[in-house]
Amino acid sequence: MDEKHWDRSDEDSIGQSYASWLVDLQNKGLRSNGLIKDSRRGGAGPSDDRAFVLGDHSVMLPTLNGPAESSPYSLVSTDSGLVLQYEGKKLMYVDPVARPKFYDRSTTDGIPYNKIAVLHSSDVLASTVIQSCIRWAPNQRCKFCAIGQSLEAGNTIARKTPEQLAEVVQAAEALDGIKQITLTTGTPNELDRGALYLAECVKAIRKVSRLPIQVQCEPPEDDGLYQVLKDAGATTIGLHVESFDENVRRAMMPSKSSITLETYFAAFEKAVAVFGKNQVSTYVILGMGESLEKTMAGCARAAQIGVYPFVVPLRPLGGTLLENAAPPTSDYMEGVYRQVAAILASEGLSSAASEAGCAKCGACSALSSFEKLELSGSESYEKL
Repeated sequence: MDEKHWDRSDEDSIGQSYASWLVDLQNKGLRSNGLIKDSRRGGAGPSDDRAFVLGDHSVMLPTLNGPAESSPYSLVSTDSGLVLQYEGKKLMYVDPVARPKFYDRSTTDGIPYNKIAVLHSSDVLASTVIQSCIRWAPNQRCKFCAIGQSLEAGNTIARKTPEQLAEVVQAAEALDGIKQITLTTGTPNELDRGALYLAECVKAIRKVSRLPIQVQCEPPEDDGLYQVLKDAGATTIGLHVESFDENVRRAMMPSKSSITLETYFAAFEKAVAVFGKNQVSTYVILGMGESLEKTMAGCARAAQIGVYPFVVPLRPLGGTLLENAAPPTSDYMEGVYRQVAAILASEGLSSAASEAGCAKCGACSALSSFEKLELSGSESYEKL
């Protein structure tokens, strides 16, 4: 199939810019009508999503959660390929990102590679190195998180060894041309919070690959561990606050919210001192009842420190405590994206300047599209 890029006629057909349209599509998801295989259910995220190529841009779209089941966006198969429709009206051809070749391999002890690491977007290898979490207890778990789901379903293993990760990275780089690596972890304890094990995993990967690596964990008690991670070979770090509203954090993260926002901001400063401006990011989930004023103030404060606030809409995941929640409205998300893009521009931060991780990938958010609009200084179309 000849790839069809998004162009002016596409915008005219739906009365929206690409950026605005992408916001709506990611919020409402996509009815795949049984045409898409290999969507990922459960895990630390992105879950219940599938990677697609829209023109020359790779994005993650919900295909398995509740909103996707009733989405006005759907797929239909034609002789020329898959067509994305809105309420039955043709928009454009799309291609699901192909199943990576490394998925068909196994370790010497018989563990399939895709139980050790998975492909995110089109070129990001990601692994939850410790799949268990001290915060997974019924009354303590983060209500949006599905980290325990894939382990319970047998789709992954509880702990990936550094050697296993290095083996999979080497294969994925050779077979599928991955461009970056993201290593996250469930929280194993209240001290190093997984940072020491992440460092061991990074060291092993560095023996076989020079690809940029992001590590993600809760802020460790010992600030010296940021340097340990950097010295091990980590390129960037993600310290995920999830919300800049303490009331929301206490309601949605009964255990994790014991790490206060002020602790996070102190951690941001320490991490930026080690990794550098734009090489520290934080994940911010919108649509959980947060104060917009507090959210914007938090994003601005983080950006002033040199931290990239990666804002995303709530994706209600099956099996989580928020599986029946509604995602935020597209108007709300677009307003937030525009404000955060302006903050990023004013502080000299960008997804392009980040070397690895969620900010660099950007497939779960429309923020990078609004960065481009902000930099262009107008609402004019820009091919993404």
